[in-house]
Amino acid sequence: MRRALVLLSTAAVVCALAGCNAEGDATKAKTVPRPVLSVVVKPQEDQDVGFAGTIQPRFQTDRGFRVLGRLISRQVDIGDVVAPGQALAQIDPQLLDLTVRGSEADLAKAQAQLANASAAEARISTLFAKQIANQADLDTAKQSLEAASAGVKQAQASLDKAREQRGYAALTADEAGVVTSVNAEVGQMVTAGQKVMTIARTDIREAVVDIPDATARSLRQGEPFAIRLQADPSVTATGKLREIGPQADAATRTRRVKITLDQSVDAFRLGATVTVLPTMPAAAQAVFDIPAAALLERDGKTFVWLLDPGTGTVRSFAVEVAERINGKARIVGQLTAGARIVVAGVNSLSEGQSVKFDEGAAR
Repeated sequence: MRRALVLLSTAAVVCALAGCNAEGDATKAKTVPRPVLSVVVKPQEDQDVGFAGTIQPRFQTDRGFRVLGRLISRQVDIGDVVAPGQALAQIDPQLLDLTVRGSEADLAKAQAQLANASAAEARISTLFAKQIANQADLDTAKQSLEAASAGVKQAQASLDKAREQRGYAALTADEAGVVTSVNAEVGQMVTAGQKVMTIARTDIREAVVDIPDATARSLRQGEPFAIRLQADPSVTATGKLREIGPQADAATRTRRVKITLDQSVDAFRLGATVTVLPTMPAAAQAVFDIPAAALLERDGKTFVWLLDPGTGTVRSFAVEVAERINGKARIVGQLTAGARIVVAGVNSLSEGQSVKFDEGAAR
């Protein structure tokens, strides 16, 4: 019995020691700083703060027929330049021609009735003057004449309408422009108002750019911009800010900005890719190019981990990316020169976590 008690006591001591060791290991694991790679951010010297965009028309219209019909011809295609009054497409005018001829016949009939009513009214007036016809006959003749006159006016209006609709069989260009899309083919039935093609005016062009929300908030309408053609940076133009999107995109946190070109340059064709740069000194901000691996995407927002060398801990900091090029992310403003950020394993860190880093590395 005594031996059994000794064995139980020994086992209890061993279990207690094992539990203490496990708890100590867990505590030790929690307090061990995690090794991370970090860099010290530095602003780019003499770096233009540019944003990529495309050239778009300020005005473009969807063209379609005003009446129902079958498309029998289309004279233009995508990319064709059109002049005011140029024929674009046509529908089968047979039904419209029949309507015109029917209206012409109705007008001829109404005119014949008017002539008959006019002659009858003249005869009754003569007989009334000789006191052969009574007042009732004269009133009836005058009423018939007025009705016949109104019938002629109605028939003439119907004929004018039919001829106007006959003109709708041909689709023409209202202004000079270029065809940017075609939505109907020959032989297809098109309804009134259905889009057949889209024509963009080329006289007023705009650079359409998506700019980070933080930068867009500092812009004002009318601010000047320099516009550079990406295919040939030597080709430049100037423009003024016309419109700023009222709301930032939920996914990219950018606003759409439209900059109207001061002059129409042929090299800036519709759809051409351009770079726009603010020309006002007040818009200049520090530009930081950081590794794209340093970005943490969470809940539709972008963060970086700022490392505090004094405490050896990290904290998340929200940023907005202006551009991503060749594994680099461009941050305009927001960061501070000399700040240290984590560039590897950003998805495995937590707020306030202790880390270990080499102060001499990646400076």
